[in-house]
Amino acid sequence: MNKLKPQTYEQLEIGTEGRFTKQLTERDIVLFGETSGDINPVHFDSEFAATTMFKTRIAHGIWSAGLISTVIGIVMPGPGSIYISQDLQFKRPVRIGDTLTAILTVKEKIEKRQYVVLDCKVVNQNDEIVTTGEATVMPPRITDELDTPKIPAVKVAGIDS
Repeated sequence: MNKLKPQTYEQLEIGTEGRFTKQLTERDIVLFGETSGDINPVHFDSEFAATTMFKTRIAHGIWSAGLISTVIGIVMPGPGSIYISQDLQFKRPVRIGDTLTAILTVKEKIEKRQYVVLDCKVVNQNDEIVTTGEATVMPPRITDELDTPKIPAVKVAGIDS
């Protein structure tokens, strides 16, 4: 993605959709655990995870919700959006190697505040719902395309990336 294209309240219509897809890697789990501080063994310890209802390591639930934030911030409505609220339900576990797609659809426009309500769904590679919810967002007021920011490379010891 070379350019980011914000969509204003006026440009969004009921049914407008945005998507983002990412495969979960070991690196993602390590970085998320490091930045969030959530080092629950179910995410990092295979022996511990084997004793849980999941039987294997799983991703942090909120990682899938992060993909919803990605859609809001870079796809639809895009850069300059203000995240007002989020309601989430986690439906199934996410495992290393799963490919998730966050799909957001405008379901309501609130004229008085210039907010949009988004139906949020995250599905895995088998089209199984892993996360659902609803977000309220204030779309950006800017319409100019923006260059995609360059972020520094991050190396994680012991993990091929």
